[in-house]
Amino acid sequence: MQQTIAKVDLSAIAWNLQGVAHKVAPAAVMAVVKANAYGHGALSVSRTALAQGCTHLAVARVDEAVELRKAGLEAPILVFGGFSHEDAFFIPRFELQATVFEEQGLRQLSAAARKAGCAVPVHVKVDTGMGRIGVAWDQTLPFVQRLLKYKELPLQGLYSHFATADWLDKSYAELQLERFRETIEQLQRYGIQVPLKHIANSAAILDMPDSYFDLVRPGVMMYGYYPSRETTESIPLRPAMTLQTRVQYVKTIERGESVSYGRQFIAREKTTIATLPVGYGDGYNRLLSNCGEVLIHGQRFPVVGRVCMDMILVDLGRCTDVAIGDEAVLFGSQGDQCITVDSICEKINTIPYEVTCWVAKRVPRLYVAAGEASTPVKRT
Repeated sequence: MQQTIAKVDLSAIAWNLQGVAHKVAPAAVMAVVKANAYGHGALSVSRTALAQGCTHLAVARVDEAVELRKAGLEAPILVFGGFSHEDAFFIPRFELQATVFEEQGLRQLSAAARKAGCAVPVHVKVDTGMGRIGVAWDQTLPFVQRLLKYKELPLQGLYSHFATADWLDKSYAELQLERFRETIEQLQRYGIQVPLKHIANSAAILDMPDSYFDLVRPGVMMYGYYPSRETTESIPLRPAMTLQTRVQYVKTIERGESVSYGRQFIAREKTTIATLPVGYGDGYNRLLSNCGEVLIHGQRFPVVGRVCMDMILVDLGRCTDVAIGDEAVLFGSQGDQCITVDSICEKINTIPYEVTCWVAKRVPRLYVAAGEASTPVKRT
C-alpha cells in the first residue's frame, strides 16, 4: 500500500477557473494542462476544466495531446511546441491543433494533412519578445500569407507569450502587447481575419485586462498559485495539491548521534526521530535537507539530515506521541497549520511551477471533490 500520495482537490481547480472565467468574460478560457497538468494529473484536471466551461485545452507536446484523445476527450487541444516529422502525422490522426512558426513545419504538417485527407487547424506563434519560438512579430504578415496557400492548414489562431507579465514593472509586457496588437492590425489591413487571438497567461489574467482578446490561457493559477510575488491577487486562488505521507518508523537517538548521508545532522541532545517514506525520488527536493518542514498532529517539525531518494528524517524533539502510521504533510494543510508551496519556494529559491511538477509519477494522485483543505491562501 502506497503511503505517500498527492491529494488533488478538483473543487479547488474548479473554483480557480470560475474566478478566471468571471474576470475575463466574454473571452473564452483555454486550460493549460501541459506537464501532466503541472503535476496534478492531466486527464482529471482536463475533465474538470471542460466541466467548468473551458473551450480549449493546451499541452506542450504531441504525446500529451494524444494521451488525452485516447482517454476520450473531444475538446480542441492546442499543442504549444514544435513537432518532429514523425509527430506531424499524429496531429491530423488525433484531430489536434498545431502551432506553426517556420517553413519546415508547414511543409511537414501539410503532407500529414493531405495523407490523412483532412484539414489541420493551426495557430501561428508570434515572437513579440519572449525569444524562444515564433515568427518575428514584424515578419508575421509574409509568413501568414504563405500559410494561407496551404488550404489544408486553416488559420485558427494567432498567439504570443509574455516574458515579464509577472513583474511589477509591466513596461516590457506592455511593449509585447503593443507588438501583438500591431501584428493583428496589419493582418486585418490585408483582409486576414484570425478567429482566435490570445496572449494572456496567468500573470496577464491577473493584471493586464487589455490582453484578454478572444482566449486566455491560465496555467499555474488554475492550480492555486500566483505566478510571482509581484502580481496582484485580483482573483482569490485555492491551492489544489497536498503532498502527504505516513510515519514509517520512530526512534530515539542520543547526543552526538547522526542521521542520513554525510552526517549533516548530529544531535545536540537526546531527541526523537521519525522516518518518512518520501524523498527526492518522489519529488521532495534534496535542497530541503536540513531546512524543510512537515506537519504531524498539526505541529511543525524540521526535516533533518540529507533528503534521501526514498526517505527523509524529521526531528520530533521531545514530542513522544507520534506513532508509526500517523499522517505527515509535506505541503498543504493539517489542522490549522499550512505549509505553503510558496514557503518551500522561498527556502530553495524556486517557483511554484517546479514544486508541483517535481511530484513524481510513482506518487499516486488521489482526487477529491470536496474542498475540505482548499480555502483561499494569501501569500505570506
